[in-house]
Amino acid sequence: MAWGESAFSGSGPGRQWLSLGLGVAVLVGLGSGVALATHPPSANAQTMSVAGSSASGPDAGGQAVSQAVRPVVSITPDATTPLNPTRPIVVTVAQGTAKAVTVKTPNGKTVSGTLDAAGTTWTSKGDLAYGTTYAVGVDTLDPSGAPGHQDLSVSTVDPRVQAYPSFIPPPGQTTVGVGQPVVVRFNHPVKDRVAAQKALSVTSSAGQTGSWYWLSDTEAHYRPQTYWTANSTITLKASMFGVDLGGGTFGETDRTETIHVHDAWVAKADGATEQMQIFDNGALVKTMPISLGSPGHPSHVGPHVISDKQPSITMDSCTYGVCQGQPGYYKEQVDLDERISDDGEFVHSAPWSVASQGGQNVSHGCVNLSPANAQWFFDHFGIGDVVEITNSGGPQLPLTDTYGDWELTWAQWLKGSAV
Repeated sequence: MAWGESAFSGSGPGRQWLSLGLGVAVLVGLGSGVALATHPPSANAQTMSVAGSSASGPDAGGQAVSQAVRPVVSITPDATTPLNPTRPIVVTVAQGTAKAVTVKTPNGKTVSGTLDAAGTTWTSKGDLAYGTTYAVGVDTLDPSGAPGHQDLSVSTVDPRVQAYPSFIPPPGQTTVGVGQPVVVRFNHPVKDRVAAQKALSVTSSAGQTGSWYWLSDTEAHYRPQTYWTANSTITLKASMFGVDLGGGTFGETDRTETIHVHDAWVAKADGATEQMQIFDNGALVKTMPISLGSPGHPSHVGPHVISDKQPSITMDSCTYGVCQGQPGYYKEQVDLDERISDDGEFVHSAPWSVASQGGQNVSHGCVNLSPANAQWFFDHFGIGDVVEITNSGGPQLPLTDTYGDWELTWAQWLKGSAV
C-alpha cells in the first residue's frame, strides 16, 4: 500500500498531490535520517522538541525550547457583577504567583489587603465604598520566574438611594425610664423589612429579650414583654451598611448606641379617684390629687411614656383644630410640662384647676397638678418614665401616638415583627 494512501483517505487532485508530497517527504527523510512528529504539541505544554539527526524517535537528541506560560489573574466577583462593599475584593492567580497586588480608588487611595503565603490569593481588608470602581494592578511571576504585570478593575454596588437609620432615644439622651421603646427611623422607605430587621439587634444587660414592631416602612419599634429592668443597660446596633433594603435602597451606615435605664418611675393616674400614685422601683412614694380630661375631652387610657419635658410652653388648642372664636379655644403659657402623647396630653402645673384637683376632671386631656406637685413631678420624672391612666372615660391611647407601644398585648406585639 502506498504511504499517501495509508495517511489520507478521500479523492481529488488536492488530496492526491498531498499524498504524493508526503510520500516523497518520508522517502527523503528516511534517506537523510530526519524524523517528523505526526501530532502537534499540546496547547498546555510548556516545552517542545526539535528533531535531531537520529531516526530513533522525535525525542532522541532533541533540543528543548521553552514556551512562556502567562499567569491567569482573576477577581471575585467578575467585572460584570457589582461587588457589595461589605465583601472583600479577592484576587487569585493561576499558572503562576503574585509578587504584589495594588488596589486603588479613583482618587489614588490605596486599599489595604493581604497576600497568602502561596502567593496565589490576595484579599482586601475592611469595607469598601458604594458606587466606586477600583483599579487592580497585579505584579506576577510565571513558573519560570519571569515577571509580568496585569491591570484589572472591579466596581461596587451603586444604590439608587441610601437609607440612614436614626435612633430614638437619640445618642445625646444619657438616661431613660423603663417605658422607653427603642426606635429606628429610616429616611427612605424600606421594602425588604426582613433584611432590615435582621441587621438590627438589641441586647440588655439584664438579659431581657424583646421583639420589633413595624409601624410603617420607615419606622420600627423594639420593646420587651414588660417594662425594661431598672438600672440596666441597653445596646442597640444597626449594621445597615451594605444591606439591600429593596427597590435599589441600601443601608447608608452602621450605628451603635448604648442606652442607660434609670430607676423605675411609674405614675398611676386614676380618673375615678382623681388621685395619682407615684411608684419608685415598685414602692409607693407619693400620692397627689389630679384632674384629668373633662367628659368632653377625656384623657386616653393606658400606659403613656414621657417623650419630652420643658419648663414652660405655650399651649394652643388650635394645634388640634379648636381655633380662636370657636368654643373651647385657649392659648396660654403653661409651666412644668411633660409630654405623654402627641394628642396634646401633658402632665403639668395647673394653678387654675387646683380647686377641682382630687374631685373633678376638668382639663382638656392633660393631667393637671398643683404648682408644688408639678414641681416635684418635674424633678423626679423624665424621658421614658411611665404614666398609666385608668378610668378616664377616654379611648385607648393609639399605638401610633408617639409611644403607644405598651397598649398592645405581647401576642399582638409579636405580630408586628417581619421575621
